Amino acid sequence: MDHPRIFPPKYLHYDPETSRQLMCDKCPPGTYLKQHCTARRKTVCAPCPDNYYTNTWHTSDECLYCNAACKELQYVKQECNRTHNRVCECEEGRYLEVEFCLKHRSCPPGFGVLQVVFEKKVLNGSVFSVGTPERNTVCKRCPDGFFSNETSAKAPCRKHTNCSAFGLLLTQKGNATHDNICSGNSDLTHRCGIDVTLCEEAFFRFAVPTKFTPNWLSVLVDNLPGTKVNAESVERIKRRHSSQEQTFQLLKLWKHQNKDQDMVKKIIQDIDLCENSVQRHLGHMNLTFEQLCSLMESLPGKKVTTEDIEKTTKACTSVSRS
Repeated sequence: MDHPRIFPPKYLHYDPETSRQLMCDKCPPGTYLKQHCTARRKTVCAPCPDNYYTNTWHTSDECLYCNAACKELQYVKQECNRTHNRVCECEEGRYLEVEFCLKHRSCPPGFGVLQVVFEKKVLNGSVFSVGTPERNTVCKRCPDGFFSNETSAKAPCRKHTNCSAFGLLLTQKGNATHDNICSGNSDLTHRCGIDVTLCEEAFFRFAVPTKFTPNWLSVLVDNLPGTKVNAESVERIKRRHSSQEQTFQLLKLWKHQNKDQDMVKKIIQDIDLCENSVQRHLGHMNLTFEQLCSLMESLPGKKVTTEDIEKTTKACTSVSRS
């Protein structure tokens, strides 16, 4: 395949030998002008020396000096060569303001990263104005029906939980900083219809293989990989949720905080795959004790004992009869 021929741009040059105006070829990127053209010879260009560059077609008799080493809190995004200057960029989580790399703004509770239409960074199927090495994070207060209960430079506002979609009652309406709080119709119903998936329950048993501990949530936080849920969030979960819901709420927060970390993505993917498998059983009413045992055996992590399965079966049966 023939490549298209490149025609160098021209410049006007006065030739003292002939006293004529000549159209000479400009020099390409990576070179400097060594000699102007004459009536008998084309323009002579020479390569830029080390640490010098030119990045356009030009008529300069010298190359530009590359920028010095990158400054504090910057790294070399592109090294200097004959056709490009050295490019420095602020480290992850910072942006350039005048001559300094400043930390991206963190949106406080009640505020999320602003959604915009011109950015390329996509989170959860939407487009958000997260901070870049050139620009700070943009925050906006969460609108009605959305909330943010964390301080984050990346997280958008999240939609309030739809309690009815899970067969639960709305007991406390959410606001800009808190999610809706849901509960079952009665204590007995809640024991049977607790909002913890089978796969998450199995994962908890695997993560903290202990029979019982009075500081269950704290022990669980210490054993989960990735970014730890802070003590203030753990205490908030204890205050706002029943003991039966606390593990679910903790895992929900942990999954959100660690969704972008490679070391945790595999765990979350495994949980999601497991939940999809369990979902297929939900259409079958009145699963037998044997079917439940078979399902529990297929789940990852430490196995749920037959004694626990039997207790759950009896509890749910009593609810359905009442």
